[in-house]
Amino acid sequence: MSNRHPEIFRRHPHNPILTPAAWPYPANSVFNPGATLLPDGTTLLLCRVEDRRGHSHLCVARSANGVDSWQIDSQSTLLPDPEHFPEELWGIEDPRITYLPELSKYGIVYTAYSGVGPGVALALTKDFEHFERYGMIMAPEDKDAALFPHRIGGQWALIHRPVSAPGAHMWMSYSPDLRHWGSHKLMLEARRGGWWDANKIGLSSPPIETPQGWLVIYHGVRQTPAGCIYRLGLALFDLQEPGRCLKRGDEWIFGPEEQYERRGDVDNVVFPCGYTLASDGDTIHLYYGAADTCIALATGSIRGILNWLHEDG
Repeated sequence: MSNRHPEIFRRHPHNPILTPAAWPYPANSVFNPGATLLPDGTTLLLCRVEDRRGHSHLCVARSANGVDSWQIDSQSTLLPDPEHFPEELWGIEDPRITYLPELSKYGIVYTAYSGVGPGVALALTKDFEHFERYGMIMAPEDKDAALFPHRIGGQWALIHRPVSAPGAHMWMSYSPDLRHWGSHKLMLEARRGGWWDANKIGLSSPPIETPQGWLVIYHGVRQTPAGCIYRLGLALFDLQEPGRCLKRGDEWIFGPEEQYERRGDVDNVVFPCGYTLASDGDTIHLYYGAADTCIALATGSIRGILNWLHEDG
C-alpha cells in the first residue's frame, strides 16, 4: 500500500524559472503570469511585476524553450493608466491571455485595482507592443477572469469571480461585442464546510477546449488558523453550454510544497494565470506564481488530467 497521491503536474527541476533578480529594472516581486505561444513557437509570459509601493504593472518575458534564456522587456510593457482609466489607480494585476482567431488578436483580461476595489478589465493586442484598452468590463469586486477563445451561441463568453455574501464563486457572462456584458450565470460554486475549496474559489488559467468539454483549472482557498492555502482543482464543462458542469474533482491536484511556494510575500500560494500546449496537443506547461514572489513551471498531460477527473469527479 502506498501513501503517494497521483502526480498530475510535475514541477520543473529548475524552479523557480523567473525571479525579481532577472528583471532589468527594480522589482519587488514577479508572479502570476499570463502565457501564450507566439506563431514562431516562442513562449511569451505577461508577468505581474510589483514595485516597492505595492502597485503592479505587466511586463513581457520571452523564451525559445519556455524554461530559460528569457528576454525581458527593458521597461514596463503595460502600465496602469489612471489618467484615462481611473479604475487602474492602484495598479493592474494577474493577466490571462486568450488568442481570438476571429479578431486575429490576443485578448488580455486583467484585474484593475481601483480606489473602491478590484474589477475586471480588458485589452486587445496583436503584438504585445500596442494595446487597445477597453477599460473595466466588470465592476468591483470582481477578478480571476478570462475569455473563451471563440463565440458560443453567437456570443463572447467570460469566466469571472465576483464577490458577494456568503462567498466567492465562479460566474459566466456573455457579450455581443466584448464591451457590454449580461446573461450572468453561476458556473461553479465554492463548497461549504471543511473542504479544501470551501467559501472562495476562482479561475486559474483560461479554459482549455477538449473533445470531452471545457477543462477548467481553478484555485480554492482554505482558511486556516495560520492563514490561507491556495491549491488547484479541476472541473469539466459542456462545450455548447459551458455554464453546465459535467464533472468536478473532489481533491486538490496541486498545492504548495516546495520552499519557494511555502515562503514569500504571501505564504502557501500556487497561482497559475497561464498555460501553453506543446505541438503534441497533450503536454501542458502551467506557469504559476509561487508565494506571490516568483514564477515557476509545472508540466502535465491533458489526457492524464481528464482520466484523473473522470475517476475522481
